[in-house]
Amino acid sequence: MSVKNKTSIKFFYMLTFSGETRYKPSISIFFFLIYSVGVFVNSFIIIIICLEVQLHKPMYLFICNLSLVDIFCISVPVPKLLHMLLSGNHIVSFSQCYTQWYFFSAVVTAETILLFIMAYDRYVAICIPLHYNQILNQRNCILITVGIWAVAFLNSLLLVVSALNMSSCLSNIIHQFFCDVKSLTRATCTTTPMFSEIVGIEIFIFAFIPFLSTCISYVNILSVIFKMQSKESRKKAFSTCSSHITIIIIYYGAALIAYLIPSYSDVLDSVFNTIYTTMIPMINPIIYSLQNSNIQSALLRFVKR
Repeated sequence: MSVKNKTSIKFFYMLTFSGETRYKPSISIFFFLIYSVGVFVNSFIIIIICLEVQLHKPMYLFICNLSLVDIFCISVPVPKLLHMLLSGNHIVSFSQCYTQWYFFSAVVTAETILLFIMAYDRYVAICIPLHYNQILNQRNCILITVGIWAVAFLNSLLLVVSALNMSSCLSNIIHQFFCDVKSLTRATCTTTPMFSEIVGIEIFIFAFIPFLSTCISYVNILSVIFKMQSKESRKKAFSTCSSHITIIIIYYGAALIAYLIPSYSDVLDSVFNTIYTTMIPMINPIIYSLQNSNIQSALLRFVKR
């Protein structure tokens, strides 16, 4: 399976879950259930928000986009994984691998930006409520949404194109269940200076800055909440943020473990990536539906129809 230079690579061999063939039926069922639940629950949230006029507000537009991101995030790796597990064919062509990486990188970028925008939405709503309708009006929300997706796909294109010049001369075996930047760079013997610089800029712009900005937003939000005189007002204000704070902690915690902590074993890498790419997209809408009273009410009205 070894290759000597990048021109000889025609395919990658995905060694999913360290090649544990005896567990493939159980793993297939597990991922099929996660995929089905993730797509169904996120689709249901999107339908509810679209049908309920009371939810046609900036906050729920961003929740709707988050559900759309989660559907894409779980749909990029899982169908191909199920095909490999059920067919036994673990060969992925060079173009398929880089296409998968392109779309996965795009949805990850979109999610990090979107989580920051959702924090900013809560900041405006709680800290400067009188300007909320002016700052986050319909026109601005549409521009923000279009901007998020445009930046995500253009940024992913830049990243993937810059990686095409890397020399993959170590091995074309990928110890992972999908193609991402970590698994592909581990299979290379050299990386171009431009690619290394782009990755560093990527981490700074699309990981560090959104996370820092989100933290600053919530410091300001919490300072305003704690100054509120009414206990009921504090409870109501905090309840609108609790679901987003929960998702932020889970998302960045899983991303930190999956991508920034050095690898100790391929099995652990697969476990952390499973949480990051499949469990979180399934959990996100459940957290919002359980903790958001307006979505709960909309769900009850929809069920009673």
